[in-house]
Formats: sequence, C-alpha cells, structure tokens
Amino acid sequence: MSPIPPTVLVIAGNDPSGGAGIAADLQAISALGAHPAPVITALTVQDTVDASRVEAAAGELVAAQMNAVLADIPVAAVKIGLLATADIATAVAEVLARHPGLPVVLDPVLVAAGGARLAEDALVDVILRRLCPLTTLLTPNALEIRRLAPGLDTTTTRAGALRAAGCDFVLAKGGDEEDTGHGEVVNTLYGPHDTQTFRWPRLEGSFHGSGCTLASACAARIALGDTVEKAVAQAQADTHAWLEASFQPGRGQRVPWRRPR
Repeated sequence: MSPIPPTVLVIAGNDPSGGAGIAADLQAISALGAHPAPVITALTVQDTVDASRVEAAAGELVAAQMNAVLADIPVAAVKIGLLATADIATAVAEVLARHPGLPVVLDPVLVAAGGARLAEDALVDVILRRLCPLTTLLTPNALEIRRLAPGLDTTTTRAGALRAAGCDFVLAKGGDEEDTGHGEVVNTLYGPHDTQTFRWPRLEGSFHGSGCTLASACAARIALGDTVEKAVAQAQADTHAWLEASFQPGRGQRVPWRRPR
C-alpha cells in the first residue's frame, strides 16, 4: 500500500468555472502530494470574468462538515478561503478553537478577481477578533490588507496590526499593486523574527484563482512538514510555475495549470 499523505482540511466556496475556490484548492494540494478534505461554505455563480451571486451555507452545516472530518482523519493543516458570512466565520473559529496547535492558512477572500464583493461587512470583524488569533499564516492581497487594517498607510504597518491581532505570519501579496516599472511582483512575509521579501517576474495578463492556489500550496507544504518560511518560499515557486503554464478556458482571466510538481 502507498504511504498515507497528510490531510489538509480545506474550507472554501465552490467556483463552477474551476478556476478559483475549492477547485483550485483541491488541485494545488493534490499536485503537491497532500490529501484535501473539502468543506463547502458557499455556492457561487461566477465564471472567469466575475462573480454575480453567492449563496452561503448555514454556519452550523459548515461546522458539522469540519467536525466530521476532524473526528475521522488526522488533519495536518487547515486552509481557509471564502467564508462569506460572519455566521460561518464564527462557526469555523469555534471548531478550530477546540483543536489548538493546528496550522491554519487563512486567505481572506473578500472580493472576486473581477471586482464583485464576496463577503459581508460583519465578516471582517469576526476575522480580526476570532480567526486571526488562530491563524498561522494570513495571505491578503493589496485590497484585502487595506480592508483588514484600515487607516494605516503602509503595508508594513498594516501587517504589523494584523500580527498584533494574533496572526503569526502575514504574507502581503503584491500582485494587485501598481507596477513600479521594474516588471516585478513583490511579496513580503512578516514574521515573529524578521521580514522576507520575494520578487517574481510579473507575468502578462490576469489570473483567476492565483490567491487560492498560493494559499493552498502553502498549507500543503506545511502539512508535508515544511516550516512556514520554507513553505511560503516554495509555494510561491510552485504558483509561479503554474501561472507560467496557465491557460484561458473561457472569455475572461487565465487559470493556473496546477500540475504535479
């Protein structure tokens, strides 16, 4: 029999285009040799252009899905994506609080790549009060870090505020920031001891599901035994390779080709 791969508990919404959400998570985690256990938080109506509708599950149903997996399978890491409502976020926090020590990667999905809002305002408060203290790695993009830490004027101060809220590490992603003319995407990891800067060639075009892919790759790498710092570095290399191999399945953005690495 084959060795048992480590399990990543994935909490996210469904994207019927297969570009983002739970499909992206399952593909990325599987490609890296871990086993994804999917918990669905919401059904969305979206394509590779934008999202138009979100139907959230009841928080109790999300918690029941999580409890079923956690009672049955040793979970090595947790990846959280679209939560959609404060009710769901509260339910997720309550379950995770009963399992201290689990590494948690939180990708705070608040807006679709096309600009549609995917989360209610009350969710931000629950993320900051209830989920950040349980989070090992937070992976906000430029819009998300501004919304989670309003009133602050630099990425460093925003990341500092989120770490003060309880997150061990914050990976501030720069893909959505304005290109400074160097043709680079600059991602910065803020941790307990130091700050690491990663520079990647900026690829042409726009991509659907890149954030989900990166966060899931981080969770898979952590589940496989990497430190957070090593997981973040390697997961960025994984994601960049998948973006280089991306394809355009529809009328909108390109989708990472999440092949085994």
